[in-house]
Amino acid sequence: MDLICYLHPGWAPLIRPAPATRAWMDATPEAFAYRCLPLNIANAHGWEILTPCGFDAIWNGETGVDAVTILPDSGAKPEHVPVSLFGQGVITFHVQGIFRTPDGWNLWVGGSPNRAKDAIAPLSGVVETDWSPFTFTMNWRFTRPNQWIHFDAMEPFCFLYPIQRAAIERFEPRFEPLDSDPATLKRFQDWSQARDAFQQRMKAAPPALPADRWHKHYYRGVDAGGQSLVSDHLSKLRLRPFDRSASPEVPQAPDDSSAPNRATPIATAEREDVAELRQALAKRDWLLESIERQRDLVPGMTAIERCSGLSGEAFLERYYAANRPVILTEEMATWPALTRWTPDYLKAAIGDRIVEFQGSRTADPRFERDKDAHRQAEPFDAFIDRIMRPGAGNDAYLTAYNSARNADALSPLHADLGFLARFLDDRVAAPNGMMWIGPAGTVTSLHHDLTNNLIAQIVGRKRIKLAPAADVGKLYNDRHVFSEIADLDDPGIDLARYPRLAALRLYDVLLEPGEILFVPLGWWHQVKSLDFSVTITFTNFLWRNDCHTAYPPS
Repeated sequence: MDLICYLHPGWAPLIRPAPATRAWMDATPEAFAYRCLPLNIANAHGWEILTPCGFDAIWNGETGVDAVTILPDSGAKPEHVPVSLFGQGVITFHVQGIFRTPDGWNLWVGGSPNRAKDAIAPLSGVVETDWSPFTFTMNWRFTRPNQWIHFDAMEPFCFLYPIQRAAIERFEPRFEPLDSDPATLKRFQDWSQARDAFQQRMKAAPPALPADRWHKHYYRGVDAGGQSLVSDHLSKLRLRPFDRSASPEVPQAPDDSSAPNRATPIATAEREDVAELRQALAKRDWLLESIERQRDLVPGMTAIERCSGLSGEAFLERYYAANRPVILTEEMATWPALTRWTPDYLKAAIGDRIVEFQGSRTADPRFERDKDAHRQAEPFDAFIDRIMRPGAGNDAYLTAYNSARNADALSPLHADLGFLARFLDDRVAAPNGMMWIGPAGTVTSLHHDLTNNLIAQIVGRKRIKLAPAADVGKLYNDRHVFSEIADLDDPGIDLARYPRLAALRLYDVLLEPGEILFVPLGWWHQVKSLDFSVTITFTNFLWRNDCHTAYPPS
């Protein structure tokens, strides 16, 4: 979803994703304040606007607008200095920007959470920013007269985040006895007993390491038994900065490392565990590398074989269960789609049915991560015309991510397909797989999947680069299933920054029409279309393929 800040000429707001850090939390012994995950999440749950200039202010306790005196630092521009506009001991910052949120979304506007100031407090508001063509102000009210307060230059004066309008009114609050939910009661009792036992151990034999001195159940999103109860638990927020490409004259807001009194590196609760984490990662990488070296002892284990007529049992034993890729040939030889599916045939078969696709991708280097922002829809025949234009490239691509919304529209094509009964289960909602249609030049960025996949190439050729799941430590996995390196072919990759890439085991596959590539769970891959291409991916195997349900929250 988009959060837009429209800028009038001359406006240059200093906006940054809010940091989770606070100077007072840094100063707590062993930085213990960061053990409170709700504090960390609240601190970073929005964007901060910084004041370009420092100033001092005082209020004499009267109600008039002249009851406040504001003394800006030398050289401050008048438009950057707050003013006394409303009286009542209130100072007002003018926010340079008109914000626009999606339909039905407001902005909560106030002060940064857990960043208190003596003698003055922020006033909070909720603004309907999905329609308002107006600017808004950020106001602070003195809480004590005759007390000077000070704002440093680059100190945050405003904090904002989107909230869905009126969603709170849909809640039905009520009280119920805890024993009405036996599962929650049991988990609470287990946690309470574990906490009491933990506190007794702390008194009897305090551990030497700070990381061992606190319970981490909530921080890690698990109950007292270590079971994860939700799939989307967050221990850290990673908000995106405002894109300045359309307004490069707007200066980059500094991060919190330049904040007042920030003289030492930030100490966090996570840092207490850093030695333990490094040891665990080193052991993981050692073990995975050792397993791959064991494979190297048998040459056939390290090559991607091509097989035809493979039985289901042989596929299961040699490839599926062994987590080894393979290229299956001749499996689709009798499918009419291989000879029929030209662009004109597809247009005639589907016509003007509306399909969803990924659009406007070339302007966004994060197009794969930002899939929701690139959802577009149009008649299928218009989509084919779009991707057949010269130089269409990676801008528009109908992908598996769009498959749920395209199931009905593309269903007439199922008559041209066979079924891979030796490998797949037809007793599922969508037995015919997920379709990909795009021009030469489409790209799927480097990633791994949470399931085993079959990639069946119907029309055109694709070049696929794969790396073993065991090489995860060499691929700089930074968010969910993605790598910091989007394209292994990028000539600008800085090997000094990514030294582990040098030892990567990389397989290069040219997938021809009629061939099927099995990509095992966790194997890294990037895909590039060399021609107009139609591909179908399948995950409905005859054998268990549900490891994604236990994927740890990130």
